[in-house]
Amino acid sequence: MTLELYQEVTLTRDLPEYELKAGDIATLVDFVPHPSGGEEGCVLEVFNAVGESLTVIVVPISTVSSLSADEILTVRSLAKAS
Repeated sequence: MTLELYQEVTLTRDLPEYELKAGDIATLVDFVPHPSGGEEGCVLEVFNAVGESLTVIVVPISTVSSLSADEILTVRSLAKAS
């Protein structure tokens, strides 16, 4: 899997701390090294369905995957923080 800056990627697992779920799409905006030599990370910007930026997060690179032609996009409501 080759990831490039500014491509859309999909999450491979739920991230409840950000109210995100596996399959949600984000834009890869940077790569970051692990401070003590662990797994490389990536900075993601998450947008809503109308293109408004919701958040910027840093996750391990294993948390994302490239989109493929046999996948279809879907829409879900974002849970409101209580």
